[in-house]
Amino acid sequence: MSDKSYLRWPFFAKSHGELESDLDAWAAEHIPQEHPHDVDQACRELVRKLGEAGWLRHAVGGTAYGGAQDVIDTRTICLIRETLARHSGLADFAFAMQGLGSGAISLFGSDAQKNSYLGRVARGELIAAFALSEPDAGSDVAAMQCTAELVQDDGGAHYVLNGEKTWISNGGIADFYVLFARTGEAPGARGISAFIVDASATGLEIAERINVIAPHPLARLKFHHCRIPVANRIGEAGQGFKVAMATLDVFRTSVAAASLGFARRAMDEALQRATSRKMFGQVLADFQLTQAKLAQMATGIDTSALLTYRAAWQRDQGERVTKEAAMAKLTATETAQQVIDAAVQMFGGMGVVSEMPVERLYREIRALRIYEGASEVQQLIIAREILKNP
Repeated sequence: MSDKSYLRWPFFAKSHGELESDLDAWAAEHIPQEHPHDVDQACRELVRKLGEAGWLRHAVGGTAYGGAQDVIDTRTICLIRETLARHSGLADFAFAMQGLGSGAISLFGSDAQKNSYLGRVARGELIAAFALSEPDAGSDVAAMQCTAELVQDDGGAHYVLNGEKTWISNGGIADFYVLFARTGEAPGARGISAFIVDASATGLEIAERINVIAPHPLARLKFHHCRIPVANRIGEAGQGFKVAMATLDVFRTSVAAASLGFARRAMDEALQRATSRKMFGQVLADFQLTQAKLAQMATGIDTSALLTYRAAWQRDQGERVTKEAAMAKLTATETAQQVIDAAVQMFGGMGVVSEMPVERLYREIRALRIYEGASEVQQLIIAREILKNP
């Protein structure tokens, strides 16, 4: 990608531009472009590579525990996801899940928990997962049914988990899951707690592997009398909803950044196609219809970038960004879908050939309009925030 003038926007420090340049060069050399046949193995390999190269240090908080900084820098997370997404959707996924899966530990974990997990996550030695969604509790987290009962017996105090989780990214390959379950301190969202569940825990079953249009490790989990130590609870009992929302707050803006990366790659492909495809004695870019479409694509990308990096910058200044992050995610994901669709159209029949770059992007982008808060949920969040101060 030749135009990186956005790195000179006032949202960024010089170090951000240097990091993006270094990562772009590294990814070009080390990240495969094609979708792999063995997705599980490819994801494990990407986590290992990202860890060995030091990129995963930016996904965890606390220099004492292997993190690049004491507090996760949102702009850095966003630039890394944008850059990786331009090269490979699976590489972006591998990076993002290391951060999201361990984010609750970075934010609320005890020193013992941080010492046990964060360093190995940052080095790519442990694969993390975030287990929040259930068959009947996706956007409505308060409808959660998975339970964690505090039990006291001859072996001491422990929690017993029962229930299901689904749509769990890294499900089946993760070494541990940050899981949210109902502990019953109060009704609804106030009676949920967060836990670390190691993949080896007795009573944890990978009930189903889920195949999706852009392949990545995904599973439904079952917990049947799964016993975990009290020491594995993250934060206070009944504070799990707060833990989950705070973790998502860190990474929601980065979903917009990943969408931006997909859109930029689609734009690059579209420009190459438009300036080289001969048609009726000229090239595709000579037609005014093509020029109008390219203008719409470029304007949408810059709009998304401005909203994304405004939200990231504000969060790094310590500001609350519930509305701004929702605006960024809504705009960037919806715009990226439109940009990628336009790129596919410019390629004509070649655009729907399996493993063509624009075809891969077409499959990659669709899930981002759903996960970590669907577009419709983002609209509700934005409206709710506006109505607080009419």
